[in-house]
Amino acid sequence: MRPIWSGAISFGLVTIPIKVVPATESHDISFRQIHTADGGRVRYRKVCELDGQELGQDDIVRGYETATGTLIPVTDQDLDNLPLPTAKAIEIVSFVPAASIDPIQIGASYYLAATESVAAKPYELLRRALERSSKVAVAKFAMRDRERLGLLRVKENVIMLHALRWPDEIRSTSQVPVLDTAVSGQEVDAAVRLAETLAGTGLEEMRDDYRAALEEVIAAKAGTGIPPAPAEGGRPASAGVVDLMAMLEKSVQDAKATRSEPATVHDLPARKKAPKRTAAKKSTAKGKPSRSA
Repeated sequence: MRPIWSGAISFGLVTIPIKVVPATESHDISFRQIHTADGGRVRYRKVCELDGQELGQDDIVRGYETATGTLIPVTDQDLDNLPLPTAKAIEIVSFVPAASIDPIQIGASYYLAATESVAAKPYELLRRALERSSKVAVAKFAMRDRERLGLLRVKENVIMLHALRWPDEIRSTSQVPVLDTAVSGQEVDAAVRLAETLAGTGLEEMRDDYRAALEEVIAAKAGTGIPPAPAEGGRPASAGVVDLMAMLEKSVQDAKATRSEPATVHDLPARKKAPKRTAAKKSTAKGKPSRSA
């Protein structure tokens, strides 16, 4: 694994030289853009707007545009020499319980490796301190043109760094419309039973079915030129009025049958008589023709 950044962990007066390597990798299938008429590849070229010259990556640096339109070049050396303590250091500022970190804040993940033998002991010291305290370390560091918030934790015998979003980058839930509705205790119990039935499948058992299906389509078109037939089922049709309890109970039975477990039948509660307003809506919905008709 190639390091993408190098620096040091600043732990009080202790400095631990480290290198940062990505902890994850993408298995996404990449596409090219092609011309529909003849299949020719569509390319994007970087061209200077002053002299029309096509440029390579080595010919390009960052530039900040001022309010007057002036472009000020900013080089890698400028960024490395920022007057900022975290420019080349991961500075630990706090230790907090892991449960206090909202998962919505967590971004990219990295492994931290000691870069030299002199760093082995302080690295191990920090790793053990994190393990024994059962906490995670919150840190600040600068990477890829900005200062970031980070979280340090231990995975097996390696210290990990997770990039965190700043608190002001998290949108408030008040921006999300929430419909005012009510559910019964029996419906909640049925939903909990379904959740318990579906428990037990670990993340390590999960597979990317979309990617596998896409590979099948590509292989078929590369061979015969004809894509495979679509799978049966597809997106379920939406229904205006459903018996939620019946659907939950059936879901429990189906899940248990799939897992070869003995199904336990629960008596469905007696259906309450719908109020007149709901009945009117139901009859109106029945009177409308379906969209698929």
